[in-house]
Amino acid sequence: MQKEVVGTIGEAVQQNLRELVTAGNLKAGQLVVIGCSTSEVLGAHIGTSGTLEVAQELFQGVDQVCREFGLLPAFQCCEHLNRALVVSGEAAERYGLEPVSVIPMPRAGGSMAAYAYRHLPDAVVVEQIRAHAGIDIGSTLIGMHLRPVAVPVRPSIPFIGSAYVTMAYFRPKLIGGVRAVYTVDEPQAQPTSNNEVTDCK
Repeated sequence: MQKEVVGTIGEAVQQNLRELVTAGNLKAGQLVVIGCSTSEVLGAHIGTSGTLEVAQELFQGVDQVCREFGLLPAFQCCEHLNRALVVSGEAAERYGLEPVSVIPMPRAGGSMAAYAYRHLPDAVVVEQIRAHAGIDIGSTLIGMHLRPVAVPVRPSIPFIGSAYVTMAYFRPKLIGGVRAVYTVDEPQAQPTSNNEVTDCK
């Protein structure tokens, strides 16, 4: 075990998550999906060298920030559980998420999800969510659980251990054409000629 890596990953994930909260203007009660390969954190290939010790450090870092901002974390399982997610009972109830019957284990679900299942309050597993933001540590492919439209955020700490970090938050879709206004202080478009039709049909 690389003790120097384990000793820094908790602080690193806290810093990156706080940057994500700021960039996405996240609010209390919103969902944040956490994808993590503890193998990749230690420099091994995803799914080959998972460890609960790394998962513990990362969980504590995530938990600290989520409690600070009132966010609801969702820990993504590995592909063997179809990238299902571990959430708290509160999150499942708030968002009407239907639990499924499975217990994540390090070899079937991943060390991160297995640890989260045993430490989130009233933890359950659900098949899918529509998260407001997410952090992906080690290319675990969290995009299937993010709301559209995903906006990438470049973290100040691009690697946690040896695992590359990707972050994103969602923004509502922009709809409309040339007349559309997207901010409340933006002036309304004016007709360019007396013959221009300005009413909506």
